Order: sequence, then C-alpha cells, then structure tokens
Amino acid sequence: MTADASNEHQRRKDDHIALAGQQQLAPVARNDFDEVEFVHHALDGIDESRVRLDVRLADLTWPMPLYINGMTGGSDAATRINRELAITARETGLPMACGSMSITLRLPETADGFRVLRDENPDGFIMANLGAGRSGDDARKVVDLIGANALQLHLNAAQETVMPEGERAFSGWARSVEQIVAAAGVPVIVKEVGFGLSRRTLLRLSELGVRIADVSGSGGTDFVSIENSRRRFGDYAFLAGYGQSALACLLDATGEGGPELLASGGVRSPLDVVKALALGARAAGVAGVFLKPATEGGAEALVPLVQRWLTQLRQLHALLGAAEPSELRHTDLLLRGRIKEFCELRGIDPSCFSHRRDEAPPSRTSQPQASEPTSGGPNER
Repeated sequence: MTADASNEHQRRKDDHIALAGQQQLAPVARNDFDEVEFVHHALDGIDESRVRLDVRLADLTWPMPLYINGMTGGSDAATRINRELAITARETGLPMACGSMSITLRLPETADGFRVLRDENPDGFIMANLGAGRSGDDARKVVDLIGANALQLHLNAAQETVMPEGERAFSGWARSVEQIVAAAGVPVIVKEVGFGLSRRTLLRLSELGVRIADVSGSGGTDFVSIENSRRRFGDYAFLAGYGQSALACLLDATGEGGPELLASGGVRSPLDVVKALALGARAAGVAGVFLKPATEGGAEALVPLVQRWLTQLRQLHALLGAAEPSELRHTDLLLRGRIKEFCELRGIDPSCFSHRRDEAPPSRTSQPQASEPTSGGPNER
C-alpha cells in the first residue's frame, strides 16, 4: 500500500474519532430508553450488600454486566485513546473491545495501536474486532495480535453504504460469519454498529453457529451521519437515524432460539443499563459516553466515572429487588411511545411486561437470613 493510501486510512480513523466526539457534544437527546419505565414497588427492595453483578454469557463469566465497546484504533490519536481505555479496564475489571482491526491487515505498522490494549491490561478480558466479509485466517490474525479472549465481528452494511470508500458487496457476509465462527479459536460475538439486529437476523446468526450477539441499536453514535459528514455533498442525510434501537431489538428477540444477547447503542447511564438487562440483555456496552472523558482526561477521569456507574448499578439492583442481573427480567415495565408502537407492529403484546413480577420466582436473597432480625428495617420482605 502506498504512503498516500496509508495516510488516508489513518485520517479516516481520526475523522471517526472527531465526528463521534462532536455527536457527544450535542445536547442529550431522548431515545428509546426513555420510552421504558420501571413500575416502582416500594417494598420490593433488598440490601445492596446482597447484590452480585457477575454474569454468565455462554461459556464466559464477566464480573459485571457492563463493558467498554469498540471505538477506535489505527492512528496515533487512536493509540492514545486505546491506552487510556485499557488502563481503565485494568483498574475497574471491565471487559473491553477495541475498534475495527481491519486496518492492521492492510497496514501492519498500525498494529501497536491495538497491542497497547494487552500491554496495559495483560490479564483483562479483551475482544478483538473485525468486519464481516473477512476470512477465518484474518480472524485468527487479529485475535493472536492482541491475545484476545473473544472476537467482535461487526455487521455494518448501512455504514458501508454511506462511507465514501465503503465496501458494498454484502452477499457473502453470511458465509464469512460461518467461516470465522469455525476458525477464530475464541468465542465470536456478532454485533451491529448502531442499526440493530432483527429477530430474523438473530435466528440466522444462530444457524451460522453464533452463540452471542450484540444487538447494537440506534440512538447512540450514528455512523450514517459520521460517514455522510465525510462525503463531498452530504447527500445521505436522509438515512440519519436509520435502524432500530437496542431495546426494540431486545423486544423483537423475545422467544426461544437465537444467540444470547448483549445490548449497546444509546446507553447513557446506569439506568439505561438496567433497562437493557430487564429486557433480556446479559450485559450492556458503552462507547460514546466514555469517549469524551477518555480523550480529554484519560484514565484519571474515566476510572472514577466507571466506578460510580458500578456503584449505581448495585444500588439500582437493590432498589428493584434484583439480587443479580438476571432477576431484572422479572421486574415490571411500562412500554410507551415508539417502543409500544414497535411492539404492536411486530406482534408483541406490550402490556405483558407490566405484570411480570406477579409470575416471578422469589429472589434467592430477597428474604432475611434466619439469623437476622426481621424487624430492623422497612425495605426487606
């Protein structure tokens, strides 16, 4: 590859960082997370000390239902950000993913921008990242490069459609997914990049051997808008907001079959995380909200933010009477607005989510222990 082509690839990575950061500077917008509300049951709370945040995900165990989603890599600026994210993951225990590593297959000299993740976080859970359409050999290369524990395999047809230099041959992607799942040597987590995975897609992924999928819906970083900003005429503005939200995808996936689910896209707070968990996600991924502190203040700013999120997650579990993340699936939810309309159009009864507590099994830790006094506090049943 020529020096000009190399510089162009790295400029594209830096453009993505800058444009994603600009989206984060905009006033906080409503998204579909705001259309979901917990029914408050004032006597259902449990002690915060009884909450466990660890989760099972297929054959994996994560210490919390939260992870740093893939953001960047492949330029000097991206390397600096990846270093701060890796330090944050090391200090907090968060699993993390890197940005797309396809650039390392074209430009081996960019590899250190990804190796820094393992250099700074030698014992952490790190996900490599590659786009669909690649080979099993490519998958093994990027996994080996950073000693990855898993591989994120992203589907980004909408982004590629608008990207000025995008690849638009999509018909071989399913076969590529199947080959990569078989060859990667680590768990493969198929994800979107902000446009959502439908029930049809999830069932197809299961047939291809995928056991874990990140629905990664709209409402967060909008890669259509990012790529459109890089076009000379900005002539794809009509596709801004394309796709379905993470919560819509989780609702669409309700039922038997399909991979175990992660959720990302538009997650702005710990409350959004517990809403995703309540609708069936095993964990929720965050990218955009963590990008600004990682860029401006580094790990010194981001570590305390993540620690606050983890504390607030435990407190929200206690408030909602959930001793562990899976018990949030028995909370009562009110679905309103666009989410309610989506359910109705997809043949899902939105009212059934408002009475789940009635059929829920009792929490393993919602009752006082025999040795404990039963009259010491008003928020134990």
